[in-house]
Amino acid sequence: MQQRIVFVEDDRDLAELIGDYLRSYGLDVTHIDRGDTAVEAILADPPDLVMLDIMLPGKDGLTVCRELRPKYAGPIVMLTSLNSDMNQILGFELGASDYVLKTTPPSVLLARLRAHLRQQTTQAPAAVMQTTTGTHDARAVLDFGSLQIDSINRSVHYAGESISLSTADFDLLWLLACHAGKVLSREDLLFSLRGVHYDGLDRSIDVAVSRLRKKLGDDPAEPKRIKTIRHKGYLFAGDAWRNDPVA
Repeated sequence: MQQRIVFVEDDRDLAELIGDYLRSYGLDVTHIDRGDTAVEAILADPPDLVMLDIMLPGKDGLTVCRELRPKYAGPIVMLTSLNSDMNQILGFELGASDYVLKTTPPSVLLARLRAHLRQQTTQAPAAVMQTTTGTHDARAVLDFGSLQIDSINRSVHYAGESISLSTADFDLLWLLACHAGKVLSREDLLFSLRGVHYDGLDRSIDVAVSRLRKKLGDDPAEPKRIKTIRHKGYLFAGDAWRNDPVA
């Protein structure tokens, strides 16, 4: 089945150029040229991926991303000419899955889009864990005492409460949790989640980990659940959740 992308871009010539390129590689691309019509159109017929410019008439792309994310579970890729750290950080904070410059070669853009589309259908490693309700396939549920992560419903519960996460943040948490007790480098995380290599400057993983810690009650000054391993990466400490006083 052909995977479908909605491309929100006010430059019609650029949208046609990129759309034709992606179509030549088997993707179905729909073009929307205004921000103020994008959210309603996307939610009416959700695509597999949304590609979103920032500078749009009617409503800017960051606002579209913010309004779309709570209701749309697929990847949102910001494709923009605005090369600033603040815009990148803000995009990720609002739920963007990736931030790509328009100067990126089309072949690299295609590779990154395919990585996000693959991530949507990638199954987590097979394993079996014991939960409070019996034996569950870990491809469906991971249970760490005070924290439960359900990959089928893409839901997270901590201390008995539902935690709202963006698609990108859920994917990061799931990847860390599937490798509990193992240090994952930024290179590991970026390549697994977005199909790109760590350039030594990208802070999106750090920002996302900080967001997860805040939502899951992990002290950012002295994290004990999602630990920073200096010069190496991040470690999800499974036992720390089981020993949580709220468990």
